[in-house]
Amino acid sequence: MPIEARRSDDGQTLTIRVEGRFDFSTHQAFRDAYEHSDPAVTRYVVDLSDTTYLDSSALGMLLLLRDHAGGDSACISVENCNSDVRRILAISNFEQLFSIR
Repeated sequence: MPIEARRSDDGQTLTIRVEGRFDFSTHQAFRDAYEHSDPAVTRYVVDLSDTTYLDSSALGMLLLLRDHAGGDSACISVENCNSDVRRILAISNFEQLFSIR
């Protein structure tokens, strides 16, 4: 499964793991992962450790997640990026919108 979501034991953190290509083909699954989450979720982690590629639609999906999570007050980290994915996020200035680790 290319998108997998799991909540932390305390229910406050939702981790969304993206496997393989993060592109338009994963749009609905990515959206479903957070839109149907419990209102108790206050922190989001997007785990890209198994992501091999991301495109502009993936950047748009991250922005939609940010809007859903509260915009400027959102607590979202994008973690475990490979060098190519990190470069795309840096070129797009996403480090100003997300915590990238």
